[in-house]
Amino acid sequence: MADGFADAGGAALLLRPVVRDLPATASSDWFDVPDQALLAGFLRRVMPERNDVDGLASIALARFGSFAGLLAAPVRELRGIAGFGTHSLSAIKLLHDAALRLSRSRMQGQPILSDRDGLLDYLTAVLARERIEQFRILFLDADDRLIADEAQARGTVNHTPVYPREVARRALELQAHALVLVHNHPSGDPAPSREDIAMTRQVAAACAVMRILVRDHLIVGNARWTSFRDEGLLD
Repeated sequence: MADGFADAGGAALLLRPVVRDLPATASSDWFDVPDQALLAGFLRRVMPERNDVDGLASIALARFGSFAGLLAAPVRELRGIAGFGTHSLSAIKLLHDAALRLSRSRMQGQPILSDRDGLLDYLTAVLARERIEQFRILFLDADDRLIADEAQARGTVNHTPVYPREVARRALELQAHALVLVHNHPSGDPAPSREDIAMTRQVAAACAVMRILVRDHLIVGNARWTSFRDEGLLD
């Protein structure tokens, strides 16, 4: 199995027997196992009394799009799948929490922007299925290593209030040298609005007074994202 699999803690404990029980024709690397087979095997482990897990897995994947989408789904939406009980819901959320820990561990101790894929995996897991906008800030040290990841505000389905002076104040409290701004678009479309662009420039200006840099602003949608730096919107 992949080396990182053992680092996932609860995820490894739940998925290792699942992959072991897959047909011999399936890959021994769980990253290569199709979502349908992986989810059915997982459900077979947590719901051994059911003989219809293949059909249940198909229904869940049709609803949430992927195994990752299922893990990130709010519990209230998971309850909408007939057949998911308390035990299976607890197992799903445990696996999701373990996956978040694994994603975050990839960012520790290194410049977070050097592993864009790892950063986006983490942010997608945290934000992609939020039903309201959430504004987060990644506070970085002089080497762009993560000091803190904090949710600064939660808003409505299409707006989150952000106060530039509060952002700068918090950066000073944490002795941060740089920031990455992050928020989600519950619509799934990560294209920045005029308000997003204006807010980013206001935050960057407030932080510049304190000699704190805004390295990027990432907008997370449904399996898609936009980088202000890549789009030239931080100039």
